[in-house]
This record gives sequence, C-alpha cells and structure tokens, in this order.
Amino acid sequence: MLSYPPTLMGQDADDYHGELIADPYRWLESTGDPSTAAWIAAQNQLTESLLAQCASRSAIRRRLTELSDYARFGVPFSRGGRWFQFRSAGLQDQPVLYLMDAPDVPGCPLLDPNELSEDGTVAIASVAVTSDGTLLAYSTRSAGSDWQTWHVRDVASGADLADTIEWSKFSRAVWRSDGSGFYYAGPERPDSGSEYLAAHGLQRVLFHRIGTEQAEDQLVFEAPDHPDWMPELRGSDDGRFLHIRVAVGTAPQARLYLLDLADPAAELCPVIADFESTTNVVTVIGSTLYLATDYQAERNRLVAVDLQRPDRQYWRDIVAETADTLSDVHVCGDRLVCHYLRDAHSVLTVHELDGSFVREIDLPAVGSVTDDLGGDNGICGHPDSDLIHFGVASFTESGALWSHRLSTGETAVLRPSAARLDPTQFTTEQVFVPSADGTDVPVFLVRRTDLVPTGDVPVLLYGYGGFNVPVMPRFSVLFAGWLDSGGLLAVANLRGGGEYGRAWHNAGRLAAKQNVFDDFCSCARWLASSGWSRPGRIAITGRSNGGLLVGACLTQHPELFGACIPGVGVLDMLRFHQFTIGRAWIADFGSPDDPDQFRWLRGYSPLHNLQSGTRYPATLLLTGDHDDRVVPGHSFKFAAALQAAQGGDAPVLIRVDTSAGHGAGTPTSKIIAESADLLAFLQITLRLTDAPAA
Repeated sequence: MLSYPPTLMGQDADDYHGELIADPYRWLESTGDPSTAAWIAAQNQLTESLLAQCASRSAIRRRLTELSDYARFGVPFSRGGRWFQFRSAGLQDQPVLYLMDAPDVPGCPLLDPNELSEDGTVAIASVAVTSDGTLLAYSTRSAGSDWQTWHVRDVASGADLADTIEWSKFSRAVWRSDGSGFYYAGPERPDSGSEYLAAHGLQRVLFHRIGTEQAEDQLVFEAPDHPDWMPELRGSDDGRFLHIRVAVGTAPQARLYLLDLADPAAELCPVIADFESTTNVVTVIGSTLYLATDYQAERNRLVAVDLQRPDRQYWRDIVAETADTLSDVHVCGDRLVCHYLRDAHSVLTVHELDGSFVREIDLPAVGSVTDDLGGDNGICGHPDSDLIHFGVASFTESGALWSHRLSTGETAVLRPSAARLDPTQFTTEQVFVPSADGTDVPVFLVRRTDLVPTGDVPVLLYGYGGFNVPVMPRFSVLFAGWLDSGGLLAVANLRGGGEYGRAWHNAGRLAAKQNVFDDFCSCARWLASSGWSRPGRIAITGRSNGGLLVGACLTQHPELFGACIPGVGVLDMLRFHQFTIGRAWIADFGSPDDPDQFRWLRGYSPLHNLQSGTRYPATLLLTGDHDDRVVPGHSFKFAAALQAAQGGDAPVLIRVDTSAGHGAGTPTSKIIAESADLLAFLQITLRLTDAPAA
C-alpha cells in the first residue's frame, strides 16, 4: 500500500437541517494558501513516482504525440465577402484564425493565440466579426480560467484597437449592424483575490461602443432580484435584433427578450415571459420569429411566432416534432437546415421555409456534426447563400470538412479526416443496455475489428449524464490512444443528457439523479456479463458532471471497477453552490439549503459516502489549479478523504495540473501529457503490461 502525504484534519462542521456533518478537509478549498500548495506538491510528487513505474510511459506519450500531429480545419464562415476559419497545423497548442478570400484557399493568419503566451495557455474563447467583415471582436482566456478579456482587431491591417473589456464570462459578442459597438455579458468585477473561488456575481448584458472606456458601457439587461438568472445573447442574421435568452441557472427552459436595434428608442421587449419551454431563436424574418422549442413537443419542433401576437396559442408549426431529437436549425439560402439526433448521432435534413421536406443530407452512419476548433455547432451558412459548410467527426475519424449546395443537393468532402488512426481498422456498434428500472441505455462500443470478447478485454467506459447535454461520437487523443493500444471503448448515453428530449433529461436530474448512476453501473455490469470483460479490467472516466458520475459510482459500487478516473468533478454536493458558478447547477442538482433536496444530495454526494476500510478501486483524480468552474477543492477534499478511507492496496492519486482549468482552451501539449499519464495509470492498475503493480 502506498504511503500517502499526511493531510491535516480540521474541526469544520455544518448543521444541515438537524444533521451535523463534519468537513475536516475544508482548508483544502483555499487553493492559493501555502499549506494547500504544499499539499498539492506532495500529492503530485507521489503521483509522479507511481506513474514513473510504467515502463511504456514514454512510448505512450510519443504515440499520442504522433496521433495528435495532424492538420485540423474548423468550419469556415463569411462576413462581408471575407472568409474566416480556425486551423491547427497539428501540434500547435492553440488553433489559429485565418482570413481568406474564399473557403477553399490558403489565406493568411489573422489571429494567432500561440503568440500571446510562451506556454500556450492563452486561448481564444469567442470571436465575432461585423457584418461588413471589417472588425473582429475576440476574447481570450488565460491558464484555463473562464474569465474572458475582449479585444477588437481591424481585419484589414491586423492591428488591435485600443478597446479592452475585462471580466466578461460565459459570453459571445453581438455586433450592431453599423459596427459602432457590440453587446457582451459578464458580472460585476470581482474583488481582488476572489476571482477564482467566490460565488459568481449577477450576470449582466452590456453594450460597448468602439472608442470608449469600459466604464462607459451601457447596461442593457440585469435582474438584481433574480441572481440565478443567466442571460445568453445572440443576434439576428440581418443585424436588426438582439435576442437575450434568460434561463434559471443551467436549466434549458428560458424566457426570451428582443431588442430592435433599428429603433434607437426601442426598449428590451419580453416575447416569452415564463420558463415553461426552451426558446432557441433560429431567425427573425420581417415580424416573424422562428423558434425551436420543446413546448408541446417532447423532442423539440420549429414554430413561427408573430411578434405582434407572441402568445403560445398563436404559434404555428413549421417543422413538427419527429421521433428524432431536434438539436438546432439554421436558415441558409432561403431554406432550413435541421440538425437532429438519432440515437445520439447526427442527421441533417433540408426544408423549405414553410417546413416542407426537401431531402436528408447523406452522412456517415455513426458520426457527429461538430466543430471543435471554435464553431458553435458545426454548421455555417448564410441566408443569402445556398452553400453550407459543416464538420463531421466520429470516434475514429478526426473530423472531415464537408460542403452542401442547397439548390442542387450536391455534397462534397472538402478536407477528409487526417488523424493518424486508420478508421478502416476499427468498428463502431451501438447496443442498448437495460438499466436497473428496465430503461434501455444506448452504449457505443468502439474497437479494433479483430477484437473479440474474451472476458478479459480492457475497457474504458465513459459517461456524462446531465445538464441536457448529449454525448455524441467525437474524436479525442485519449480515445484514439486507448483504441490504438487494443482496448475497447464504451461510451454511454445516460439519462440526464440531451439525447432524447425533455423526459430523458428530467429522468436524470434533481430527485431522479440516482438513475444516472444506476445507468452507468448497469453498463459496467453488462460489459462484464456479456463476455467482453470483467470488473478488474473495466475503467470508468468522465469530466465535470461526469466526474461526479465516476465519484458516485465508485463509492456506491466499488466492486464493479478496476480503475476510476474522475476529471474536474463535482464531488462535494453540499457546498458546490458556494463557489464561482456553482449555484447555476441547482437547476440540475437541487439545493442543499432545501431540506428535501438535501436528503437526496446527501444520499449520493461522493465526498460524504466514503466508508472507511472499504476496498476501493484504483483512482486517479484530475484537476487544474485555475479551474474556476468546478473549483479544485472538490478534487482535493475527495482525494484526501478517499486516501484516508482506502481499505485495500489500490492507489488513490491526484494529478493537479498548473496553469490549467476546467478544460476549454487547454493547450495541445497539456492534453497529450494528461492523456499519456491517464493511459500509463491504466497500464499499471489494470495490469495491461509488465509494469510494477501499485
């Protein structure tokens, strides 16, 4: 058994509705405290000492570097006759924004974030170009933080203007059609020293006029009586309207406000004044709003809303609900392009503006329409052009760039996938696993074509299960490395996600959250009983809410797994709402301040359900020192508590990355390093090589 660094146990405790609950490791929440820093250093040293025992660690890292060294191309978009595209040459830490005269020409770099820091930890968070293509608003994030700083660049000269907007968060920019300024979101400036831990302030929408100081920015929206309201802003295709979607925390149902930018005297106007339905604006044509919604449509539909009569009784079906889940809709070339999820993979259909069906665009059987280099949703087009571009990726294909001509139906692959993994050597199938209550849970199984069930196949089981987020086929260096080594990859579509509409989400949130853990554990049991593997060869992993998933499953059923890797997880369900943006998650988790909701949170909170003396599986926690979404204190406290509770010989380790956050904007070099360490950990703990046992 490993000798763990000593961890001081404090006397902190809280009374939750009559139950006194100790919190002995609360001091580890103070990430910047010298004592916490010393603890982190000792834990990292221990982790490094064990990973160094993996004889193939260097070879793993070299192979992951090879698998990462391929050209990547984002989905191009046009503004004012100019074309823009994110690209990466391969091992660049951050993708570069290119300026082109056409979507299929070399072009030249317009914005290279790799020049902004020596270690590649400054990333582009969001970009927005004026309708005439002359100005670029872009925000940067540093060291993995969610905080954004906005700058404005002249596209022709490549020079930045003097404008700088600090302390924005979870925001895109929306330009006024005349280019005079842009709208953005953010809270009040945080107190010095509290930027990475303090509860998120009231989120507001402001307008910044070019050439003025940030202090002069105009307040457009705030709800001081409702600090949990989260505004999200977008603009209409013609630049006439700013629309602000306001949700309660992370809940998908939202209010909707419009601001007519063509009228200087116009005020923000509520179009939907309750939280009874999702309200995803597609476009505004004249006085008609096209809206994708789940109102009277479990898996979403597209409706037309007359802005003069916005009440729901007047909504008209344009594209009715189908058996597939409508994910998003785009207006391009006077037609509608609908992106559906069919059992968690992408389907694209084309419709006339009146909703009549035109065609389905032929796509790979199991793929996702996506853009992992900066695009919002993987599809780019314009109402004035019948040409659309979109990206398609899978578990074994790194992402191809496609085009489709709406007028002719012609589809072409402009750039094929370029990763150094031969997709013809692998197969992907989908199985449906019965959960504890009989619900069928889809699971993607990805493997080499010659891999067969032996009862001893090493398995990496991945899941998320929350926040209405669908888990779809995607390419990652971690998955690629695992498949390349001969392992079976299992990706589960758990309840709580967005794969099958509102009921599927609701079946995995609030009081029903236990369903998510039952689903995941049922998948692990199936992998063992189906002949593929056995518990000692099954590893589970997930990040963020997926880290909670791994933490809950390892505490509830440690006998099912050989290794557990919770990444940046929410692991203290009694204090998650006390930090940064945590209170927004009450919409999915519930609140420990409510007596009834406390009981179900207490029932599965990973930190509070560890039992001393239990033989827990090998565990490697992953977090970053600048994670200001799920603060690293979650992982620190859970690691300390699990080390103290461990009754077996399996190692309990934590890997704390520096200048790293929740995941967005992570440099390629850090992704490779973390993935290599994760695979080395599995080599040791699942006994995949002759590496020394832990």
